[in-house]
Amino acid sequence: MPFTVRFWGVRGSIPSPGPQTRRYGGNTPCVEIRCGDELLIFDLGSGARALGDALLSAGSAPVRGNIFITHYHYDHLQGLPFFAPMFVPSSELTLNGPPRNGRTMREILGGQMVQPYFPVTADAAFRAKLSYQDLPENGTLRIGPATVRWLELNHPGGNLGYRIECGGRSVVYATDVEHGSELDTGLFEFAKGADLLIYDSMYTEDEYHGRAGPARTGWGHSTWQAAVAAANASKVKTLVLFHHDPGRDDASMDRLLRQVRKHRPEAIAAKESMVLEP
Repeated sequence: MPFTVRFWGVRGSIPSPGPQTRRYGGNTPCVEIRCGDELLIFDLGSGARALGDALLSAGSAPVRGNIFITHYHYDHLQGLPFFAPMFVPSSELTLNGPPRNGRTMREILGGQMVQPYFPVTADAAFRAKLSYQDLPENGTLRIGPATVRWLELNHPGGNLGYRIECGGRSVVYATDVEHGSELDTGLFEFAKGADLLIYDSMYTEDEYHGRAGPARTGWGHSTWQAAVAAANASKVKTLVLFHHDPGRDDASMDRLLRQVRKHRPEAIAAKESMVLEP
C-alpha cells in the first residue's frame, strides 16, 4: 500500500525565503501524508499555499482529505487563508484539532480571519464542504486504512503530536515540543518503534541555553541533541529534523546535519518537496 510523506514547509516561527534558504526551504510547517487513497495534511503553515495549488492542478477530481492542526500559533496557520481547495465548492475537507481556552477549533480558526487582521471572514470566503472536529486530549481516529493517534506535547498553550500508522508502518509528527518535561516519557512511548520520527530540532544546545545569543528556554522548542535523545529512547528507525530555525541558512543546516549524523547516521533534515517512504 502506498505510504508517503511530502514536506511543503519545514521552517519554524516565520517564513524565511531567499537564496540563503533555497535548498532546505523557507516555508513554515505543512506536511502531506498519503496512505493508500487517503490524503492527510498536518498543519497549514505558509507551505500550504503551494500544496493547495498542487492539489488543484493534479486533476479534475475534487480534493478530499483530513487536515490535522497541532496548535494555533501563526506559523502553523499562515497558509489557511491561501489554501486554494478551501475556495472550491467540490472540495470536501475535515479539519481536526484541539479546542483551547473554551473555544472550539472552528472558532479559533475563524478568529484569525477577521478585520482588522484580514479582509474577509472564513465563513464568507470558504466554499468547500467543511467539517470541524474537536479532538480530545488523547485519542485515535481510523481514516480508511490509516490510523491516527495523538497526545499532548510540552509547548506553550498546548500542542498535539500525531502518530500515523498505515500498512504496518508508522510516522510520528512531533514538532513544537520542548524537551526536559515530565511529558517526555509519554512521547518516547508514543513514538516507540516508529519508522520515521519528525522532531522539532530548532536549536543547538548553545543556543537553547543562551551561550550563543539569548536563552531560548521556555520557548517551546528542542535542540538537535534532544532530537537524537528522543530517537534513541523511542528506538525509531529514522530521525527527521524539522522546524528549522528561520535564521539558519543552508550552509548552517548542512553543518548541523553533519553533527547529528555522528550520532544517528541515518538522520535526515527535512527539505521542501522532499518525499519519504517510511
